[in-house]
Amino acid sequence: QTTQLISRRIREIGVYSEVVPGDINVAGGLPADVKGVILSGSPWGVYETGAPAVDPALLDLGLPLLGICYGFHQLVSIYGGEVLPQKKKEFGRAPVHFKADRLLFEGVPGGFTSWMSHGDSVGRLPGDFELIATSESHVAAAKHREREIYGIQFHPEVTHCEYGNEILKNFAIGVCGARAEWSIAGFIEQESAALRQRTSGRKVLTLVSGGVDSTVVAALLLKALDPADVHLMYIDTGFMRKNETGEVERDLRALGAENLYVIDARSEFYSALSGIFDPEEKRRRIGDLFISVQEREIAARRVNDAFLAQGTLYTDMIESGKGIGEKAHVIKSHHNVRSPLVEEKRGRGEILEPLARLYKDEVRELGTLLGLAQSTVERHPFPGPGLAVRILGEVTSEKCDILREADSIFIEELKRRNLYDEIWQAFCVLLPVRSVGVTGDSRNYGYVVSLRAIVSRDGMTADVYPFEMKDLLEISSRITNNVPSIGRVVYDVSSKPPATIEWE
Repeated sequence: QTTQLISRRIREIGVYSEVVPGDINVAGGLPADVKGVILSGSPWGVYETGAPAVDPALLDLGLPLLGICYGFHQLVSIYGGEVLPQKKKEFGRAPVHFKADRLLFEGVPGGFTSWMSHGDSVGRLPGDFELIATSESHVAAAKHREREIYGIQFHPEVTHCEYGNEILKNFAIGVCGARAEWSIAGFIEQESAALRQRTSGRKVLTLVSGGVDSTVVAALLLKALDPADVHLMYIDTGFMRKNETGEVERDLRALGAENLYVIDARSEFYSALSGIFDPEEKRRRIGDLFISVQEREIAARRVNDAFLAQGTLYTDMIESGKGIGEKAHVIKSHHNVRSPLVEEKRGRGEILEPLARLYKDEVRELGTLLGLAQSTVERHPFPGPGLAVRILGEVTSEKCDILREADSIFIEELKRRNLYDEIWQAFCVLLPVRSVGVTGDSRNYGYVVSLRAIVSRDGMTADVYPFEMKDLLEISSRITNNVPSIGRVVYDVSSKPPATIEWE
């Protein structure tokens, strides 16, 4: 799940990187401008039947290689070493101590805190490799004795790993000799040209949710293409935040949108989720209905032969197990990635996903360069299915109204306390239980709401925001005093991993 994060960190250094399946055939060589290869982690064990295996021809290309976790295990296995399953998985922070000085760790102090996440480890290094670092009980790093081939057990791409960026920079620039030439400004030029070539004057339709991603897609399309060819459709599902529909329409008009359609489909979405409790089925139904409503409205407005542009991000693809080969595990399905109708349109080449290789912080930078207001660019992430995946269990109009009010109060309080910009994402979750309480002299069974607030860099990992207790108490009190249906407020203190940011 951190494969794309490795690529993100390399780009952060200013070096362009691409992700390809680890088991592709490289016998014909790689493009001439490839300076090095990183083999990523994986949920597999190298000894398992069907585990993805790198093409051994990669070792004959003479390129510098860096194996991370499973990638390290592949190198050990190919060269004749031994990888063993561990009785106890090593997960989390672990100090690393050097046994030898190597360019990969230049400027990194011994005893730095790494981030481990593995159930297998190296039992015996191949004879061609020397040990260069250890953790408390495992091989932490090794290097080929003659070639620029490194293996590390920990994950430098994860923000919790100290000096992770320095290690990746040492490999990309120091070992591989790559140049720091990649930027979001350059991305705008390249992607704009690609969009013009791909669309060739055809109409493009974008489903705008009101979130940062779809708004940035709309801004990019309006900049890259003739605005007359860009059609923006906002579907009010009933799962939106308070007053969001009006705000979205105002913001899109300000972008110079000439063709904007605001569709009220609330009753359809409520009906589609009636009696549905399973999170994956919710996402599937929402995704399918999005496409169905969109196709119906296209026909009604005679927007024929149009591409569908989506605000799909790298994290959406990776969590949905898409875009990185056939071996990736699905963490959760994103409605704009794995919906059968979306898959069908993607198969016909009718989907445009200009942000599908960007992370959230890159998208924010892109939005700023495109001229979007900071209030829009810095808005907290909001899932495509909206409040529907923040209501655990069956979704109803009544529950949406309750959650909408609580969420509005929470966000308003964060802004009033100057905490909003310190938090990467904050929201409320309506739980499928009622709890006894007292209002006045009467017993009352009210809903339970969980507050969620996390700090993150890109959504791949996240820590809980450490509220002052006074803030939590006052926010909780305001919610229960102003939303009569809510009787109890709790705070979610789970990090990612092991939890995800959203509850469903």
